[in-house]
Amino acid sequence: MKALLSKAAGGPQTLVLEDLPNPVAAPGFAVVEVKAVGVNYPDVLMIEDKYQFKPPRPFAPGGEISGVVKEVGAGVVNVKPGDRVLGMSNFGGMAEEMTIKAANLIHIPATMPFDEAAAFFYTYGVSYYGLKHRGRLTPGESLLVLGAAGGVGLAAVELGRAMGGRVIAAASSQEKVDLALARGAESGIVYPRGPFDREGLKELSALFKQAVPPDGVDLVCDPVGGDYAEAALRSMAWGGRYLVVGFAGGIPRIPLNLPLLKGFAIVGVLDNGRDLAVSQQSVKELLELYAAGMIKPHISERFPLARGADAIGHLAARKAMGKVVVVI
Repeated sequence: MKALLSKAAGGPQTLVLEDLPNPVAAPGFAVVEVKAVGVNYPDVLMIEDKYQFKPPRPFAPGGEISGVVKEVGAGVVNVKPGDRVLGMSNFGGMAEEMTIKAANLIHIPATMPFDEAAAFFYTYGVSYYGLKHRGRLTPGESLLVLGAAGGVGLAAVELGRAMGGRVIAAASSQEKVDLALARGAESGIVYPRGPFDREGLKELSALFKQAVPPDGVDLVCDPVGGDYAEAALRSMAWGGRYLVVGFAGGIPRIPLNLPLLKGFAIVGVLDNGRDLAVSQQSVKELLELYAAGMIKPHISERFPLARGADAIGHLAARKAMGKVVVVI
């Protein structure tokens, strides 16, 4: 089988397409014929050795896949050969076949295309866990989404609307804001690209404050971080919640007097499978929202496996809107 491999730390240009032996299903695992791979920001970091998890080389990037179960190992009862599934793993997806823990596979409806399945759970799962379980978004509350046209951001826009929130989309171009508006945001703002000096930070803070309700915003979903975090924090309402989702713009330095003076909470969003029942229920609810037409992955680009490096590079350059998918 063919696989796109990271054999040395570096950017997408270091990835190489090679032939490998077909995998065999160990006990508790399944082999999946991969049909599509969702590209996510951890893939960018992992091949550069900048992610918290560093797999042994060589490895194929890609932790979000869809496909058809080819074989299962001993003890596997939740899936069988021929099942259409999506799956989550840290790596290994950019290959014609991969071995994956059977417990990490989820059945998908017959009507769900493989590319949409591969672009589904990472973004919607993170956003749903954040908005529902960590942010406790209630109908009528205001929600500011940074990076609103990215994978996680656009999912938060759609889910925020589906949960009854009043969504304000913030992104780096009018084209991106327009996409978020088309997906359910009530209003949007275009923020400038950093880095910012002191005066630039004041202007950015003023921009966010003008975009949110007069008393501040109830909930912020921030997968961007960097200088944008402090500006967003200064727009918080009393008793609000700021969701720490990711750091595409860098890890911010937070003035801790802000949550004290404004009485808001800074909440981390990391669903690491500690509560399996919550995760399983979330999958069920998300697939119900998909079936009802309330959420649908926006795939802006599709690349073949031979151009998987270009797919990762496209995401790293922040050119993507919604999701980028490698189709195998």
